[in-house]
Amino acid sequence: MSEGDSRKALVFGGRSGLLGMTLARTLENAGWTVSVTGRPEEWAYDVESLRAFIASEAPDAVFNTWAYTQVDLAEDEPNEARRVNAVLPGIIGRAMRDMSAALVHYSTDFVFDGKKGAPYTEDDATAPQSAYGRTKLEGETALTAAGLARLIIIRTAWLFGPGKKNFVHTMLNLCATRDSLGVVHDQVGSPTYTPDLAAYSLALLESGASGIFHVVNSGRASWCELACEAVRSAGLPCTMTPIASAEYPQKATRPAFSVLDTSRFTAATGITPRPWLQAVQEYVYRETADDTADE
Repeated sequence: MSEGDSRKALVFGGRSGLLGMTLARTLENAGWTVSVTGRPEEWAYDVESLRAFIASEAPDAVFNTWAYTQVDLAEDEPNEARRVNAVLPGIIGRAMRDMSAALVHYSTDFVFDGKKGAPYTEDDATAPQSAYGRTKLEGETALTAAGLARLIIIRTAWLFGPGKKNFVHTMLNLCATRDSLGVVHDQVGSPTYTPDLAAYSLALLESGASGIFHVVNSGRASWCELACEAVRSAGLPCTMTPIASAEYPQKATRPAFSVLDTSRFTAATGITPRPWLQAVQEYVYRETADDTADE
């Protein structure tokens, strides 16, 4: 990008979302001009209103982080989950059909049933086991059928990062006041640090690639292993006790093994995602430093 030549990005959910806020910051640091929205309002569900809004912003790229992510509540509110995760992406697709801007949309490891026992590739069969997973897959399908000039669908998982409540942050807060915690050990996935995901998303966009990509930090962990590393990095004297999923009943069925294979991402960008262990250590260090500065 030459001096004075600023590209424009529009980040749906960039005002308050865990990923969206970090994505907006990453784009700005890379020299992009960035516009953000909060959560989707009623006007966003009208194709013409959304088309007019996007056209007025005139972005080179749109990043859609809007999502209904309350996995258990989605079992009780499947229609609302579908509205945000499936209907809204379809509306975005129709609104952008005649635009040259690229669309980057985020999906989830929950589109898989977790029974494979090896890292999932983008070509593996999907079989979501929850309302959340089903509606996110419907969103992928709606966008793929929209015939956009350029579409990138990024499946990611187990997000943690600055600016908003997340699993790692919750574990650190609980361990600050407790001697021990029971944490599920029989669900294994791909912990993902939002600053890394944001940087990898930008690299994927700039590579010129299109299609579905798995983008997560490398390695695999159970929820218990993730919590253990976070607590160890923070130096907290809190013991993690592995428990089975059955001992921590949840309404939605979660995949037992949903590690994502990032080979296609690496082939497109030349980047091998860094290990989740390093990312957790960086996150905890920064969180601890921020807490100290606030005292």
